[in-house]
Amino acid sequence: MRKILRSLAVICLLLATSGEALRAQTYLDPEAPIDARVADLLSLMTLEEKVGQMTQADHAAVGNPYDVQSYYLGSILSGGSSDPAAGNDAVHWADLYDAFQTQALQTRLGIPLIHGIDAVHGHSNVTGATIFPHNIGMGATRNAALMEEAGRVTAVEVAATGIDWTFAPCVAVPRDERWGRTYEGFGETPDLSELMGGAAIRGMQGDSLNMPTSIVACAKHYIGDGGTFGGVDQGNTILSEAELRAIHLPGYVEAIANDVKTIMATYSSWNGIKVHGHSYLLTDVLKTELGFEGFVVSDWAGIDQLPGDYSSDVASSINAGLDMVMVPNDYPGFFNTLVSLANAGTVPMSRIDDAVARILRVKFELGLFENPMTDRSHLPLVGSAAHRDVARQCVRESQVLLKKNDGVLPLPGSGIKVLVAGAHADDVGLLCGGWTIHWAGGSGDITTGTTILEGLQALAPGVEFVYDAGGSFTDDDADYAIAVIGEQPYVEGGGDSNDLTVEESQIRMVRRLKLKGVPVVTLLVSGRPMIIQPALHNSDAFLASWLPGTEGDGIAELLFGHHAPSGLLPMTWPRSMAQIPINVGDSPYDPLFAHGFGITDLSDSAPGSAPEFQSAMLIEGGAHIELSFDKAMSAAGTAQFEVLKNGSTPVGVAGFQVSPLGDNIVLLALESVCGEYDVLTVSYLSGDLQSEGGGALATFAGEPVINFLPYGGAVHVIPGRIEAENWSAMHGVQIEGSTDVGGGQNVGWIDAGDWMDYDCLVQTAGTYEVVFRTACLNSPGRINFLRDGVELFAIDVPVTGGWQSWTSISAETTLPQGHFTMRIHAEQGGFNLNWFECNLTEVPVGGVPAHPFRLGQNYPNPFNPSTTLSFDLPRELPVNLNVYDATGRLVAVLLDGHAGHAGRNEVVWRGRDAQDRALPSGAYFCRLEAGGHVETRRMTLLK
Repeated sequence: MRKILRSLAVICLLLATSGEALRAQTYLDPEAPIDARVADLLSLMTLEEKVGQMTQADHAAVGNPYDVQSYYLGSILSGGSSDPAAGNDAVHWADLYDAFQTQALQTRLGIPLIHGIDAVHGHSNVTGATIFPHNIGMGATRNAALMEEAGRVTAVEVAATGIDWTFAPCVAVPRDERWGRTYEGFGETPDLSELMGGAAIRGMQGDSLNMPTSIVACAKHYIGDGGTFGGVDQGNTILSEAELRAIHLPGYVEAIANDVKTIMATYSSWNGIKVHGHSYLLTDVLKTELGFEGFVVSDWAGIDQLPGDYSSDVASSINAGLDMVMVPNDYPGFFNTLVSLANAGTVPMSRIDDAVARILRVKFELGLFENPMTDRSHLPLVGSAAHRDVARQCVRESQVLLKKNDGVLPLPGSGIKVLVAGAHADDVGLLCGGWTIHWAGGSGDITTGTTILEGLQALAPGVEFVYDAGGSFTDDDADYAIAVIGEQPYVEGGGDSNDLTVEESQIRMVRRLKLKGVPVVTLLVSGRPMIIQPALHNSDAFLASWLPGTEGDGIAELLFGHHAPSGLLPMTWPRSMAQIPINVGDSPYDPLFAHGFGITDLSDSAPGSAPEFQSAMLIEGGAHIELSFDKAMSAAGTAQFEVLKNGSTPVGVAGFQVSPLGDNIVLLALESVCGEYDVLTVSYLSGDLQSEGGGALATFAGEPVINFLPYGGAVHVIPGRIEAENWSAMHGVQIEGSTDVGGGQNVGWIDAGDWMDYDCLVQTAGTYEVVFRTACLNSPGRINFLRDGVELFAIDVPVTGGWQSWTSISAETTLPQGHFTMRIHAEQGGFNLNWFECNLTEVPVGGVPAHPFRLGQNYPNPFNPSTTLSFDLPRELPVNLNVYDATGRLVAVLLDGHAGHAGRNEVVWRGRDAQDRALPSGAYFCRLEAGGHVETRRMTLLK
């Protein structure tokens, strides 16, 4: 086969060069040294052929396949959601590869293409491929040998479709959970990037790159993308060079030590300078100091973010050290621009030759000249049982057990009834997350796999499982409950978030299961640590399941005790948003769970050992506090508790008892009711409380009490304006800076099918004018506006001529009074949204007049160092304006009975507490109280 394919390539070359004097073509001799082959081929190439080798186009943008020949394209990529038109299975991917390669082989010199794809956790664009846990889960395994095996499986499945290059592994070191690409990194420490990144490269590139199942790896995104200010994707990493080298460089040093052939530059900046144009980082450090001999590729249209016009973008990026440029759509523009710059001497030919030599060297090492077409003998291995076995082991070892009460795990294998709740329990798409089949991922059966529910049912046929996605079970006769909660799929900037609190509906679901009086096991499916304390309190066991991929049965194997848990946290787990960013080594360092934490033994604690206090929560009604312990507590005994409100006010304890919800819970009855903004602590001062096994409870002091009453954050009040980025849930969109009046942020990258949900309270029934603030570059969009899933109207979004050219559009609808979820759904995408507002225009006869009170959106938001808070009043009234942190703790009193005047009022807040101390970055809530009106707004402080 190798000889046949090589002969085809030679024939193509001879046909292309007929009429020319023939000579020995060293570059076609597989026995010649690679450096000699590179030098020979380079000497034969025209400028246009060289520039073509530096050009990479997305296959979906190449409308005319002959463009491969016309522009001498050196590379094709298949971006997220760029699938073969004929079908998304492995065979059609092989057909796509061969079609483009056939075009490349018909060029004058017959230089084959190298085809790149984002196979970041398996061959994840291809339906039926094996999908592994995302890197954050692999980092939890700490198992480099397993990572190498996963990389080998990925390489085999990618190579089976002909593709020879993956844009992986990502060796970023995520230092801020708010970053939407956190799950693409192995963890918050450089040692994990080194350990797992190097292993992935070894697995993908194999013992020899010239093996039929080896592919080229790509370490990304060089450098510092995990350390941007505020966790903003494509943002600015503000660090000294020493810090940059200590945290973000080691992964690349290890990648080069493992002979990685390509490195991708980051969109991000280092201290204000975009890395795509940073000659010191790309050339002086990477190529000269570290000795990187492969080639550097840009990110998707990454040079477009450089300052200046397009010609200067091309010149500065190539001169800085980029070798191949990903210009997915406008490859003709890049090609023509670089040819002109080279002819003018703006880009020296020495730089062109160096870049092309690096690219050709990789192609020769890969064996592309001898084996340019797909070897389809490996197609049956795509998604094979053996490959899925490896992925299932990765899932098992990635699970991190954060909490386990005695007598809960492992679950009995038969003779029990288990309630299973949560959409994530039976949805392969949600388990896989972003970069799966589609760029932003998706929900449902988007590919072949085993859900968590299916894994449970297959592993324990003697167990009765009852499933309900919303957890609304009418049958209370059960022995256990499993709740699967988590995030919706997201990618890149669309996943940036300033509020990582688990959705209120999911927390309420876990609580409903706990109220049935059965042990609750909760699984969190997420791409990063989240704020979980209310769910953790209501769970008897809690696992961080990350984004496990297609083999959900690996989780079932752990729950039923077929394997012991072994995962350890790759990232520090914060208590609240106010702690983010938090990383091991910080001072102070008081996380909910430390980096490296993980329970690795399912056995119960020793008989007679002391019970361990876990958490306290103020429950519904505000008159009781639950104290949770890891083991059953004795109902007998004496105890003296102290409960303090807002730091100093005592709250009397009327009594205590073991809760009917579970014998590991002690219920305190309070003498007075506490409210949603009360901050409570509880202490066990004295007594003889003990576990049923006889272990005495040790006294404890000042433990914080989770206030369950306000859980879920602010509700948007209607009438009023709602900033588009303040969704409660979304699919597919991203946040970006806005130049609209007032600045702030807008929601962008809105494509057809994307949506945002907003938790809203309509204060007054009536007719409303709904105004949307939109921008649209060149193709009209269309919005569907829904209330609790029912469409109220659709409205067209006009073209404004720019992504930051804003206009207002409006439609009329009627809204009843009440609490609703408003959804903005993009029936047709291609627009940005800054805000929308609902203005009451008509009240029904006999209706209650609208309250003209309004707490306006603060500007800027996020802010640093100050923000302006505005509110409207109908008349002069005393006003209370207070600020609370994400836990409900009062941090600043801005107005205390102040006489506000009718109309617009404004207050400036500097992000400091009542003692005038700077507050940490995080989410805060401003609460307005005036004339019986109460309203809350969320805001974000970034340092």
